Amino acid sequence: LVARSRKPRFIERFIEGLRQIEGAYALVVLTNKKLVGARDPLGIRPLVLGELDGRYILASETCALDIIGARHVRDVKNGEVVVITEEGIESHFPFPPQPMRPCIFEYIYFSRPDSIVNGRPIYSLRKAMGMELAREAQTFADVVVPVPDSGVPAALGFAQESGIPYELGIIRNHYVGRTFIEPTQSIRALGVRMKHSANRAVVEGKRIALIDDSIVRGTTSVKIVRMMREAGASEVHFRISSPPIRFPDFYGIDTPIRDNLLAATHDLEEMRQYIGCDSLAFLSIEGLYRAMGEKARDPRRPQFTDHCFTGDYPTALTDVSGGSGRFGRSGPKQLSLLAEAG
Repeated sequence: LVARSRKPRFIERFIEGLRQIEGAYALVVLTNKKLVGARDPLGIRPLVLGELDGRYILASETCALDIIGARHVRDVKNGEVVVITEEGIESHFPFPPQPMRPCIFEYIYFSRPDSIVNGRPIYSLRKAMGMELAREAQTFADVVVPVPDSGVPAALGFAQESGIPYELGIIRNHYVGRTFIEPTQSIRALGVRMKHSANRAVVEGKRIALIDDSIVRGTTSVKIVRMMREAGASEVHFRISSPPIRFPDFYGIDTPIRDNLLAATHDLEEMRQYIGCDSLAFLSIEGLYRAMGEKARDPRRPQFTDHCFTGDYPTALTDVSGGSGRFGRSGPKQLSLLAEAG
Protein backbone atom coordinates (compact mmCIF):
# COMPACT_ATOMS: atom_id res chain seq x y z
CA LEU A 1 0.00 0.00 0.00
CA VAL A 2 2.83 2.36 0.84
CA ALA A 3 4.70 1.46 -2.34
CA ARG A 4 1.62 2.13 -4.47
CA SER A 5 0.99 5.56 -3.00
CA ARG A 6 1.82 8.61 -5.11
CA LYS A 7 2.25 10.92 -2.11
CA PRO A 8 5.63 12.74 -2.08
CA ARG A 9 6.66 12.09 1.56
CA PHE A 10 7.05 8.70 3.24
CA ILE A 11 4.85 9.59 6.20
CA GLU A 12 2.08 10.69 3.82
CA ARG A 13 2.36 7.40 1.93
CA PHE A 14 2.35 5.48 5.20
CA ILE A 15 -0.77 7.23 6.48
CA GLU A 16 -2.51 6.74 3.14
CA GLY A 17 -1.82 3.03 3.48
CA LEU A 18 -3.19 2.94 7.03
CA ARG A 19 -6.42 4.56 5.88
CA GLN A 20 -7.04 1.52 3.68
CA ILE A 21 -6.79 -0.90 6.63
CA GLU A 22 -9.64 -1.72 8.99
CA GLY A 23 -9.03 -3.83 12.05
CA ALA A 24 -6.41 -4.15 14.76
CA TYR A 25 -2.73 -3.38 14.45
CA ALA A 26 0.34 -2.11 16.25
CA LEU A 27 2.93 -1.42 13.56
CA VAL A 28 6.58 -0.45 13.60
CA VAL A 29 8.40 0.53 10.40
CA LEU A 30 12.10 1.28 10.22
CA THR A 31 13.62 3.38 7.40
CA ASN A 32 17.15 4.68 6.98
CA LYS A 33 16.32 7.83 8.93
CA LYS A 34 13.06 7.17 10.78
CA LEU A 35 11.40 4.82 13.23
CA VAL A 36 7.64 4.96 12.71
CA GLY A 37 4.99 3.40 14.94
CA ALA A 38 1.22 3.27 14.48
CA ARG A 39 -1.68 2.04 16.56
CA ASP A 40 -5.13 1.28 15.18
CA PRO A 41 -7.90 3.88 15.75
CA LEU A 42 -9.55 1.81 18.51
CA GLY A 43 -6.29 0.93 20.26
CA ILE A 44 -7.15 -2.77 20.11
CA ARG A 45 -3.49 -3.80 20.21
CA PRO A 46 -0.98 -2.21 22.62
CA LEU A 47 2.08 -0.16 21.65
CA VAL A 48 4.35 1.68 24.07
CA LEU A 49 7.09 4.28 23.79
CA GLY A 50 10.25 3.95 25.86
CA GLU A 51 13.57 5.75 26.26
CA LEU A 52 17.08 4.47 26.97
CA ASP A 53 20.18 6.67 27.02
CA GLY A 54 18.51 9.32 24.92
CA ARG A 55 17.20 6.85 22.34
CA TYR A 56 13.55 6.10 21.82
CA ILE A 57 12.10 2.59 21.69
CA LEU A 58 8.78 1.15 20.53
CA ALA A 59 7.56 -2.12 22.03
CA SER A 60 4.38 -4.15 22.28
CA GLU A 61 4.61 -4.35 26.10
CA THR A 62 6.28 -2.50 28.95
CA CYS A 63 8.03 -5.69 30.08
CA ALA A 64 10.24 -5.45 26.97
CA LEU A 65 11.38 -2.04 28.19
CA ASP A 66 12.07 -3.38 31.68
CA ILE A 67 14.22 -6.20 30.31
CA ILE A 68 16.64 -3.80 28.62
CA GLY A 69 16.53 -1.18 31.38
CA ALA A 70 14.54 1.38 29.42
CA ARG A 71 12.10 3.92 30.85
CA HIS A 72 8.43 3.75 29.92
CA VAL A 73 7.60 7.19 28.53
CA ARG A 74 3.95 6.64 27.58
CA ASP A 75 1.54 4.49 25.59
CA VAL A 76 1.11 5.29 21.93
CA LYS A 77 -2.46 6.60 21.71
CA ASN A 78 -5.19 4.95 19.71
CA GLY A 79 -5.07 6.19 16.13
CA GLU A 80 -1.67 7.80 16.66
CA VAL A 81 1.29 7.63 14.28
CA VAL A 82 4.62 8.48 15.91
CA VAL A 83 7.66 9.42 13.83
CA ILE A 84 11.03 9.23 15.57
CA THR A 85 14.11 10.86 14.04
CA GLU A 86 17.39 12.29 15.30
CA GLU A 87 15.53 15.57 15.89
CA GLY A 88 12.97 13.96 18.22
CA ILE A 89 9.39 12.72 18.07
CA GLU A 90 6.42 14.03 16.14
CA SER A 91 2.87 12.70 16.38
CA HIS A 92 0.18 12.50 13.73
CA PHE A 93 -3.51 11.73 14.29
CA PRO A 94 -4.87 10.96 10.81
CA PHE A 95 -8.14 9.36 11.94
CA PRO A 96 -11.29 10.88 13.42
CA PRO A 97 -11.08 10.62 17.23
CA GLN A 98 -13.09 7.85 18.88
CA PRO A 99 -13.13 6.13 22.29
CA MET A 100 -10.47 3.50 22.81
CA ARG A 101 -11.54 -0.18 22.93
CA PRO A 102 -8.47 -2.26 23.81
CA CYS A 103 -8.69 -6.03 23.46
CA ILE A 104 -9.71 -7.48 26.82
CA PHE A 105 -7.92 -10.75 26.03
CA GLU A 106 -4.62 -8.87 26.32
CA TYR A 107 -5.36 -8.52 30.04
CA ILE A 108 -6.61 -12.09 30.43
CA TYR A 109 -3.92 -14.03 28.56
CA PHE A 110 -1.66 -12.42 25.99
CA SER A 111 0.30 -9.82 27.94
CA ARG A 112 3.00 -10.85 30.38
CA PRO A 113 1.93 -10.49 34.03
CA ASP A 114 4.71 -7.97 34.73
CA SER A 115 3.49 -5.60 32.01
CA ILE A 116 1.34 -2.50 32.36
CA VAL A 117 -1.08 -2.21 29.45
CA ASN A 118 -2.95 1.05 28.89
CA GLY A 119 -2.08 2.08 32.43
CA ARG A 120 -3.46 -1.12 33.97
CA PRO A 121 -1.13 -3.60 35.77
CA ILE A 122 -1.72 -7.06 34.30
CA TYR A 123 -0.83 -9.05 37.42
CA SER A 124 -3.22 -7.13 39.67
CA LEU A 125 -6.05 -7.42 37.15
CA ARG A 126 -5.64 -11.17 36.77
CA LYS A 127 -5.59 -11.58 40.52
CA ALA A 128 -8.79 -9.52 40.73
CA MET A 129 -10.38 -11.80 38.11
CA GLY A 130 -9.63 -14.76 40.37
CA MET A 131 -11.18 -12.99 43.34
CA GLU A 132 -14.34 -12.20 41.36
CA LEU A 133 -14.48 -15.83 40.23
CA ALA A 134 -14.32 -17.04 43.84
CA ARG A 135 -17.23 -14.76 44.73
CA GLU A 136 -19.33 -15.96 41.81
CA ALA A 137 -18.56 -19.70 41.84
CA GLN A 138 -18.65 -21.19 45.33
CA THR A 139 -16.30 -24.15 45.47
CA PHE A 140 -15.83 -26.85 48.10
CA ALA A 141 -12.21 -27.90 47.72
CA ASP A 142 -9.14 -28.73 49.77
CA VAL A 143 -6.59 -26.89 47.65
CA VAL A 144 -6.47 -24.30 44.88
CA VAL A 145 -4.20 -25.39 42.02
CA PRO A 146 -3.29 -23.12 39.09
CA VAL A 147 -2.65 -24.27 35.54
CA PRO A 148 0.80 -22.69 35.16
CA ASP A 149 1.84 -20.23 34.16
CA SER A 150 -1.14 -18.31 32.83
CA GLY A 151 -3.50 -19.39 35.61
CA VAL A 152 -1.23 -18.45 38.52
CA PRO A 153 -2.34 -14.84 39.26
CA ALA A 154 -6.04 -15.75 39.06
CA ALA A 155 -5.47 -18.77 41.31
CA LEU A 156 -3.75 -16.57 43.90
CA GLY A 157 -6.75 -14.24 43.88
CA PHE A 158 -9.18 -17.17 44.06
CA ALA A 159 -7.32 -18.64 47.05
CA GLN A 160 -7.15 -15.29 48.82
CA GLU A 161 -10.87 -14.63 48.41
CA SER A 162 -12.09 -18.18 49.13
CA GLY A 163 -9.71 -18.96 51.98
CA ILE A 164 -8.75 -22.27 50.36
CA PRO A 165 -4.99 -23.00 50.51
CA TYR A 166 -2.97 -22.38 47.35
CA GLU A 167 -0.65 -25.17 46.23
CA LEU A 168 1.53 -25.93 43.21
CA GLY A 169 -0.23 -29.10 42.14
CA ILE A 170 1.09 -28.86 38.58
CA ILE A 171 4.73 -28.41 37.65
CA ARG A 172 5.51 -26.75 34.35
CA ASN A 173 8.41 -27.48 32.00
CA HIS A 174 9.51 -23.98 31.00
CA TYR A 175 11.33 -25.18 27.92
CA VAL A 176 8.01 -25.72 26.12
CA GLY A 177 6.11 -22.79 24.55
CA ARG A 178 2.48 -21.70 24.89
CA THR A 179 0.14 -24.44 23.65
CA PHE A 180 -2.76 -22.15 22.67
CA ILE A 181 -0.76 -20.50 19.90
CA GLU A 182 0.67 -23.69 18.40
CA PRO A 183 -0.50 -24.10 14.77
CA THR A 184 -2.07 -27.57 14.79
CA GLN A 185 -4.10 -29.73 17.18
CA SER A 186 -1.55 -32.57 17.17
CA ILE A 187 1.28 -30.20 18.10
CA ARG A 188 -0.88 -28.61 20.83
CA ALA A 189 -1.69 -32.04 22.31
CA LEU A 190 1.98 -33.03 22.34
CA GLY A 191 2.85 -29.69 23.89
CA VAL A 192 0.44 -30.27 26.78
CA ARG A 193 2.01 -33.64 27.59
CA MET A 194 5.52 -32.20 27.52
CA LYS A 195 4.61 -28.98 29.29
CA HIS A 196 2.86 -30.07 32.52
CA SER A 197 3.19 -32.80 35.12
CA ALA A 198 1.16 -33.39 38.27
CA ASN A 199 2.59 -32.95 41.76
CA ARG A 200 1.18 -36.11 43.34
CA ALA A 201 2.18 -35.08 46.87
CA VAL A 202 -0.20 -32.12 46.61
CA VAL A 203 -2.98 -33.66 44.53
CA GLU A 204 -3.50 -37.21 45.80
CA GLY A 205 -6.72 -37.68 47.77
CA LYS A 206 -7.62 -34.00 47.53
CA ARG A 207 -10.57 -32.05 46.16
CA ILE A 208 -8.96 -29.72 43.66
CA ALA A 209 -10.12 -26.25 42.64
CA LEU A 210 -8.30 -26.07 39.32
CA ILE A 211 -7.88 -22.51 38.00
CA ASP A 212 -7.07 -21.45 34.44
CA ASP A 213 -7.44 -18.15 32.61
CA SER A 214 -9.49 -19.38 29.63
CA ILE A 215 -10.71 -22.33 27.60
CA VAL A 216 -10.30 -21.94 23.85
CA ARG A 217 -10.32 -25.32 22.12
CA GLY A 218 -10.28 -27.46 25.28
CA THR A 219 -7.06 -29.28 24.36
CA THR A 220 -5.14 -28.31 27.47
CA SER A 221 -8.15 -28.63 29.78
CA VAL A 222 -8.87 -32.28 28.93
CA LYS A 223 -5.24 -33.29 29.44
CA ILE A 224 -4.85 -31.35 32.68
CA VAL A 225 -8.00 -32.77 34.29
CA ARG A 226 -7.00 -36.29 33.27
CA MET A 227 -3.56 -35.65 34.76
CA MET A 228 -5.14 -34.58 38.06
CA ARG A 229 -7.22 -37.75 38.24
CA GLU A 230 -4.27 -39.99 37.36
CA ALA A 231 -2.35 -38.32 40.21
CA GLY A 232 -5.10 -39.34 42.64
CA ALA A 233 -7.33 -36.26 42.93
CA SER A 234 -10.66 -37.24 44.48
CA GLU A 235 -12.54 -34.37 42.77
CA VAL A 236 -11.60 -31.78 40.16
CA HIS A 237 -13.60 -28.54 40.10
CA PHE A 238 -12.53 -26.44 37.11
CA ARG A 239 -12.81 -22.66 37.44
CA ILE A 240 -12.07 -20.28 34.56
CA SER A 241 -11.24 -16.61 35.21
CA SER A 242 -12.86 -15.35 32.00
CA PRO A 243 -16.22 -15.91 30.26
CA PRO A 244 -16.74 -18.70 27.69
CA ILE A 245 -15.12 -17.93 24.32
CA ARG A 246 -17.97 -18.38 21.84
CA PHE A 247 -16.97 -16.19 18.90
CA PRO A 248 -13.96 -16.24 16.54
CA ASP A 249 -11.34 -13.52 16.36
CA PHE A 250 -10.17 -11.70 13.24
CA TYR A 251 -7.85 -9.18 14.89
CA GLY A 252 -4.55 -11.06 15.08
CA ILE A 253 -5.45 -13.99 17.35
CA ASP A 254 -5.40 -17.46 15.79
CA THR A 255 -9.05 -18.41 16.41
CA PRO A 256 -10.77 -17.64 13.08
CA ILE A 257 -12.91 -20.81 12.94
CA ARG A 258 -15.90 -20.80 15.28
CA ASP A 259 -16.42 -24.57 15.22
CA ASN A 260 -12.98 -24.99 16.83
CA LEU A 261 -14.10 -23.07 19.93
CA LEU A 262 -15.39 -25.45 22.60
CA ALA A 263 -17.92 -23.00 24.06
CA ALA A 264 -19.32 -22.21 20.60
CA THR A 265 -20.49 -25.79 20.07
CA HIS A 266 -21.15 -27.03 23.64
CA ASP A 267 -23.27 -25.78 26.54
CA LEU A 268 -21.84 -25.71 30.07
CA GLU A 269 -22.78 -29.29 30.96
CA GLU A 270 -21.52 -30.61 27.63
CA MET A 271 -18.21 -28.81 28.21
CA ARG A 272 -17.97 -30.29 31.71
CA GLN A 273 -18.50 -33.79 30.36
CA TYR A 274 -16.04 -33.28 27.52
CA ILE A 275 -13.33 -31.98 29.84
CA GLY A 276 -14.06 -34.64 32.46
CA CYS A 277 -14.24 -32.45 35.57
CA ASP A 278 -16.72 -32.72 38.45
CA SER A 279 -17.91 -29.14 38.03
CA LEU A 280 -17.15 -26.25 35.69
CA ALA A 281 -17.72 -22.52 36.10
CA PHE A 282 -16.64 -19.40 34.22
CA LEU A 283 -16.31 -15.79 35.32
CA SER A 284 -19.26 -13.77 34.05
CA ILE A 285 -18.80 -10.86 31.67
CA GLU A 286 -20.06 -8.60 34.48
CA GLY A 287 -17.48 -10.05 36.87
CA LEU A 288 -14.75 -9.56 34.30
CA TYR A 289 -15.61 -5.88 33.93
CA ARG A 290 -15.67 -5.46 37.72
CA ALA A 291 -12.20 -7.00 37.89
CA MET A 292 -11.10 -4.49 35.26
CA GLY A 293 -12.20 -1.67 37.55
CA GLU A 294 -15.41 -0.85 35.70
CA LYS A 295 -18.81 -0.56 37.37
CA ALA A 296 -20.46 -2.39 34.47
CA ARG A 297 -20.13 -3.09 30.77
CA ASP A 298 -21.70 -0.35 28.67
CA PRO A 299 -23.64 -2.28 25.98
CA ARG A 300 -24.01 0.83 23.80
CA ARG A 301 -20.28 1.65 23.85
CA PRO A 302 -18.27 -1.19 25.45
CA GLN A 303 -15.10 -0.10 27.20
CA PHE A 304 -13.15 -3.03 25.73
CA THR A 305 -13.06 -5.15 22.61
CA ASP A 306 -14.73 -8.26 24.01
CA HIS A 307 -16.24 -9.84 20.89
CA CYS A 308 -14.81 -13.30 21.68
CA PHE A 309 -17.24 -13.43 24.63
CA THR A 310 -20.14 -11.28 23.42
CA GLY A 311 -20.07 -11.34 19.61
CA ASP A 312 -19.94 -7.52 19.66
CA TYR A 313 -17.26 -6.86 17.04
CA PRO A 314 -15.70 -3.37 17.02
CA THR A 315 -15.51 -3.18 13.21
CA ALA A 316 -17.70 -4.39 10.37
CA LEU A 317 -17.02 -7.98 9.28
CA THR A 318 -17.80 -9.74 6.03
CA ASP A 319 -19.28 -12.84 7.68
CA VAL A 320 -19.15 -14.34 11.16
CA SER A 321 -22.24 -16.53 10.97
CA GLY A 322 -20.74 -19.62 9.36
CA GLY A 323 -18.80 -22.34 11.08
CA SER A 324 -15.62 -21.29 9.34
CA GLY A 325 -15.96 -17.62 10.33
CA ARG A 326 -14.63 -14.93 8.06
CA PHE A 327 -11.69 -16.93 6.76
CA GLY A 328 -11.25 -20.60 5.89
CA ARG A 329 -7.68 -20.75 7.16
CA SER A 330 -5.68 -19.72 10.20
CA GLY A 331 -5.34 -15.99 10.74
CA PRO A 332 -2.14 -14.09 11.41
CA LYS A 333 -0.15 -14.52 14.59
CA GLN A 334 0.36 -11.77 17.14
CA LEU A 335 4.03 -10.83 17.31
CA SER A 336 5.90 -9.17 20.15
CA LEU A 337 8.02 -6.39 18.76
CA LEU A 338 10.87 -4.21 19.91
CA ALA A 339 12.51 -1.49 17.83
CA GLU A 340 14.99 1.27 18.63
CA ALA A 341 15.89 4.56 16.99
CA GLY A 342 19.29 6.15 17.41
